[in-house]
Amino acid sequence: MDITLHAVDVGAGKPLVLLHGNGESSEYFTHQLAVFPASRRVIAVDTRGHGKSPRGTAPFTLAQFAEDLRELLDQKGIEKADLLGFSDGGNIAMLFALKYPERVDRLILNGANLYPRGVKLAVQLPVVLGYGIVSLIAKFDKKAVAKKEILGLMVREPHIDPKSLAALPHQTLVIVGDRDMIRHRHSKLIADSIPNAKFVILPGSHFIAAEESAEFNRAVEAFLAE
Repeated sequence: MDITLHAVDVGAGKPLVLLHGNGESSEYFTHQLAVFPASRRVIAVDTRGHGKSPRGTAPFTLAQFAEDLRELLDQKGIEKADLLGFSDGGNIAMLFALKYPERVDRLILNGANLYPRGVKLAVQLPVVLGYGIVSLIAKFDKKAVAKKEILGLMVREPHIDPKSLAALPHQTLVIVGDRDMIRHRHSKLIADSIPNAKFVILPGSHFIAAEESAEFNRAVEAFLAE
């Protein structure tokens, strides 16, 4: 790997990796880092070019982020872990599990999507417009390049065939808010496409792990304890 990812690594026991969303950092999981390390080892990762992790020179893609995760687990001597991914973090978790199924025990996908159309138009349209504007600015202002890359992820990625999810052997929790920015039928498609998936809807927005943390944490802990 051309960089070393920053990660908060706390607690002891079975590893649980937390993967944040687009444009965020491991700090998004403040309410999970306050609870989950009581019973297990929790690794909250800053994705390449996010938080305290450097951008490096490798491609800025979800597939690369999945490779970065593999190298991080190798560095930490972790053979197998549970993955909890939020939004783009959930997309990274799916890509990682598809490529390295033997490295994953359980999957928790919170507000993930298989392709850009899975995001509600009212959310995606401003992102597409913003990307177009920032792309023009980036030609003249290097400071805008990072913003262009971040928005570009939401515009161009992911592209996961729902049929490919049938190969995932993992116990999976697909968890979303009832006012999520991901289309409800799209989240249901993800859950229906994974053989051992459970679908849970909680009251709240896309950001239930932060805004409705008590309920979210209970649902996650109950799933991991099954």
